[in-house]
Amino acid sequence: MQRPSEAFHSRVVLVTGGTRGIGRGIAEAFLAEGAQVVVCGRRAPETLPCSGDAQARFVPCDVREADAVRELVAAVVQQHGRLDVLVNNAGGSPMVDAATVSPRFHEGVIRLNLLSALHAAQAANAQMQQQPDGGVIVCIGSVSGLRPSPGTAAYGAAKAAVVSLVGSLAVEWAPKVRVVAVSPGLVRTEQSHLHYGDDAGVAAVSATIPAGRLAEPADVAQACLWAASPAASYVSGTNIVLHGGGERPAFLSAARTPSASQEKAGD
Repeated sequence: MQRPSEAFHSRVVLVTGGTRGIGRGIAEAFLAEGAQVVVCGRRAPETLPCSGDAQARFVPCDVREADAVRELVAAVVQQHGRLDVLVNNAGGSPMVDAATVSPRFHEGVIRLNLLSALHAAQAANAQMQQQPDGGVIVCIGSVSGLRPSPGTAAYGAAKAAVVSLVGSLAVEWAPKVRVVAVSPGLVRTEQSHLHYGDDAGVAAVSATIPAGRLAEPADVAQACLWAASPAASYVSGTNIVLHGGGERPAFLSAARTPSASQEKAGD
């Protein structure tokens, strides 16, 4: 079995939205394994993802635009001659009220979190099918697509669709191209305060997770490394869920039974 460091040496990896947060962590992990990494975003970051002397290359791209995504993949291939791994990471949504937010907002969220992944996957697949050893497409999902997502309803719906999309594309594009979803739970990034508040809020949220902490971008990155490596050569069309054990069922806090009391005492 090849180690990831051997698998990714000189391989070409494209990470959408790879300039900050989870995407930056993913880009830096692939760089550390010897890959040539390209990241994209609407604006160039102050600093690029790096690992030691290795640094990612930045290409500006609005992934919501299908033509721009095709040009992005073409630029990667022109520069590096191939594309081995695509990580569809770009996405997100602010908290909004689904009852009152504009239809245009909802459409924008769907374009960013679902259609951009489809367009990028389509462009990457066209290149990977021409390569003798194909390629791997990793789509970043979310637990928001697996359970209710109040405040980010359109985002949750889009992420649920991403998981469905992965299953379909894995069948259509096999055996040359593997397609895998990685769905994180709650992740600590530079924008955590927008969702959880101050340090006390982050700590309170962390206490609800069986693992006792939020995920770090590095946790997501390690799952992506494995999913894209030869060690996962039989893994396709599936969803890898990273949620630290999930969420404590609400009924345990409301129930009036000895077992519920024991659960509370153990919290």
